[in-house]
Amino acid sequence: MAQQCVGKKSIHGHPCFGGNRHQNGRIHLAVAPRCNIKCGYCTRRHDCVNESRPGVTSRILTTEQALEQVRGIMASEALGSIIKVVGIAGPGDPLANEETFETFSLIDAEFPQLIKCLSTNGLLLPEKIDLLHDLDLRSLTITINALDPEVGGRVYNHISYRGKRYSGVDAARILIANQLSGLERAAEYGIHVKINTVLIPGVNEDQVPLIAEKVRDLGAFVMNVMPLIPQADFAGVIPPTANELERIRSANEKIIGQFRHCQQCRADAVGLIGADKVGGCTVSR
Repeated sequence: MAQQCVGKKSIHGHPCFGGNRHQNGRIHLAVAPRCNIKCGYCTRRHDCVNESRPGVTSRILTTEQALEQVRGIMASEALGSIIKVVGIAGPGDPLANEETFETFSLIDAEFPQLIKCLSTNGLLLPEKIDLLHDLDLRSLTITINALDPEVGGRVYNHISYRGKRYSGVDAARILIANQLSGLERAAEYGIHVKINTVLIPGVNEDQVPLIAEKVRDLGAFVMNVMPLIPQADFAGVIPPTANELERIRSANEKIIGQFRHCQQCRADAVGLIGADKVGGCTVSR
């Protein structure tokens, strides 16, 4: 069990975690284009304003453009009063991009009231967690799809780590170890940790309760079992039905709290969850 060395950081007002998502909004800044792993279910080739899924963005922002966007949004009559969170969720892995840390630092200097939030695959988390803590990161999402490296080897094609490329079981073994180590350290810092697990029928169903138990013991506070979006290597896989997804979530709820209102948001989402502003248009779901 992770030992808390500091109190939990405040995420009061975060729309994803009880902060009234119908009144409080967030900004996702697409400043992180590079990724260090290749997930079998990931593709970033498409983009339209009605498309909502992780890894999608209409453009990549520089750190300066990201700061200007936040300034404009916070000064706007429509959005300035509702934005509570600034998050970085891609389109690559935020921890593999120095722009992530530069952007958070710039925003914190001007808008310290905004909760900083980040989503990662966790590969670099053990070596970056101290810096994230220093930047006052409050909320962290780690995508963990397997504990068994054999299963992970089916989910991930390869990883790039410390100048080397690993594939299959070797890649999964390194990734899983770093995810768990990073999670434990983040929890010790008082960061609120959510775990995303992509449910891939025929691949990782049996891993879901095992992941739930492990991440609970390491300090995660909630788990989000997400349905597969069939694409890339898993384009031919039939995603779980709503009933199947709810059955798994209900069983998991006996282990760890379940996150049920995920919209699988874009990397450039802005506004209220479910009614994002993309390219000047409101996209309701």
